[in-house]
Amino acid sequence: MSSSHDTPPVDHTLCLGPRPDVAPASFDIPSGACDTHAHVIGDGVRHPYVANRSYTPPPAPEEKYLAMLAACGMARGVLVQVSVHGTDNRYMLDVLRRHPGQLRGVAVVNPDVPDRELAAMHAAGVRGVRFNVLFGGGVGVDAVDRLAPRLAELGWHAQFLMDVRRLPELAPRLARLPVPCVFDHMGHMPVAEDMQHPGFQALLRGVRDHGWWAKLSGAYRISEQFDHYDDVTPWAQALIEAAPDRMVWGSDWPHVAIPRMPDTGVLRNLLPKWAPDPAQRRRILVDNPQALYDFPAA
Repeated sequence: MSSSHDTPPVDHTLCLGPRPDVAPASFDIPSGACDTHAHVIGDGVRHPYVANRSYTPPPAPEEKYLAMLAACGMARGVLVQVSVHGTDNRYMLDVLRRHPGQLRGVAVVNPDVPDRELAAMHAAGVRGVRFNVLFGGGVGVDAVDRLAPRLAELGWHAQFLMDVRRLPELAPRLARLPVPCVFDHMGHMPVAEDMQHPGFQALLRGVRDHGWWAKLSGAYRISEQFDHYDDVTPWAQALIEAAPDRMVWGSDWPHVAIPRMPDTGVLRNLLPKWAPDPAQRRRILVDNPQALYDFPAA
């Protein structure tokens, strides 16, 4: 089930870069709001890209990431190790160490990673490990059984980048893990599929019955309605209804490996459609990420 066997050869064509502008907020953003899913990307030289990557991105440096957070009204952020850097987490860790109160991280590691390396990552602010079933350069689901007991000792979670059309076959295995499971991009399943699809229903059962989490992110990756994404609204609302205390929001900046570049502010402004109640939005933006990523009380 490792992603390295499921992905096409690397595309060396440079991905689009993120837009410099961010649409203004359409709602009052609560104090302590958190963007739980974004990436920093090195220049490919000082921090090389892995050979088996599925795409080649432009750099997304620390200063541009922090500027995006501020423009989106986010006080806090979670960096997720990007697949093109493989298990070389150095750049992400450097950024985390420079912003200990503001940022947390999700790393990518091999199953034989030394305990001392995990301890150093925890001190830097890492609180989870990502398993990748979509893009080359990541560590696949086959590693989760070996790593999960070690993550549990640290109080970390397992994060999955996968199309949940594969989830029914994996769900019994994931339900037995001793750590919370977090699913990127609402399950990364095209909304052209019916919501009754066994994959999405497995995700709903997992967040409702097994304590799993979902990221309300990546609408542009699963929608057929670019720039307003109304077809995603029922899916987001179904997840929120199933587990309101285990939903978090993420921008997915800098939006790698896509043919059209979204406005990050427009993506943030989907939240009032998905969660019309301000108290619910506060849970998604403040309370839930505070619990999942071990932030100090806002």
